[in-house]
Amino acid sequence: MSRSSQLFLLACITISLVLATAVVSAAGRPAASFGAIAPAAPMLEARSGQSATLLLDGRVLIAGGMRRNQDFYKSAELYDPATGRFQRTGEMNTARVGQVAVSLRTGKVLIAGGWVGRGASDTAELYDPATGKFTAIGKMTALRGNPSATLLPNGDVLIAGGADHDTPGGIATAELFHVASTSFQSTGSMHHGRISQTATLLGDGRVLIAGGRGDSVNASAEIYDPKTGAFSETGRLITARYKHTAGLLPDGRVLVAGGSDERDWSGALSSAEIYDPRTGKFTATSAMSDARFKLPDEAVVLGSGQLLIAGGNTQAEIFDPVSGKFVAVPGEMGGNWHFMTETKLQDGRVLMAGGYANNDQGTAETWIYRP
Repeated sequence: MSRSSQLFLLACITISLVLATAVVSAAGRPAASFGAIAPAAPMLEARSGQSATLLLDGRVLIAGGMRRNQDFYKSAELYDPATGRFQRTGEMNTARVGQVAVSLRTGKVLIAGGWVGRGASDTAELYDPATGKFTAIGKMTALRGNPSATLLPNGDVLIAGGADHDTPGGIATAELFHVASTSFQSTGSMHHGRISQTATLLGDGRVLIAGGRGDSVNASAEIYDPKTGAFSETGRLITARYKHTAGLLPDGRVLVAGGSDERDWSGALSSAEIYDPRTGKFTATSAMSDARFKLPDEAVVLGSGQLLIAGGNTQAEIFDPVSGKFVAVPGEMGGNWHFMTETKLQDGRVLMAGGYANNDQGTAETWIYRP
């Protein structure tokens, strides 16, 4: 090749790299990358409605759930990202599904409420990773199946709503778990009874409670202020929904997506909206590519600021706050897994596990999302 031809080729390559860099660095950030999902090692038990909690050492505690309707687990297992495998750990004192599980600053995990048999539970226990054992602690102030739980900035836990034996919809009461005393104490009640609502910790330490079902599926939302111990009503959702998901965006707003209306299976939603704490209002954003409900309460916030939403469909989706749009993630999961869990690992990957498809049979299958 002649010298002039070499210079021409080098110039073309340089121009191509410049153009590529311009595309990649548009808006001062890399072009969006949406990662992919691949199958991972199965759990030791087929589960749906289990809890999945990231421990301080990077492992994930999978606890409870059900094999099928009325067949609940006491058993628990640990996922180790270093080996990609699950191993048994101690059993809970109570077989339960639809419980809350919160990783405390002490390193222990609070497990509370859920369904036991055909009723709700007020029992609670602590899991200690150092011993691999669960220890029963004092009871909550109310029976709660499928409540919400939020770790507050002071290390205590807000537990709100859920259903009890006598209420067809959700209850309005709420309580605090005090870590120092391992005790429960009533706090202000919500303005509306709720089950299967979302609870999102805002940047200022308050908690946004949105949607859920009381006497009916509702569009109301309210804010819990830890400083006053009271709930105050805020703007209403555009669409009444429950069994949906929510996640905090990098700018402090909250994405609320999916769920279902009164028709439940026949009323699954693809719509999404965003709550702005500065205005107290919800505004519509682009819809997901597919309707989905029975989702994890909290969407996973990725290192990029994007939100990962999985469950209720064979594919997961990413919400990109820069474009305001949802994008399907490459990789099929083989079923519309309802009540699966998704847990962000310390290296940025996400473990997705369990759930049930179009019957009540749980699966042991798991998947890993890689950004």
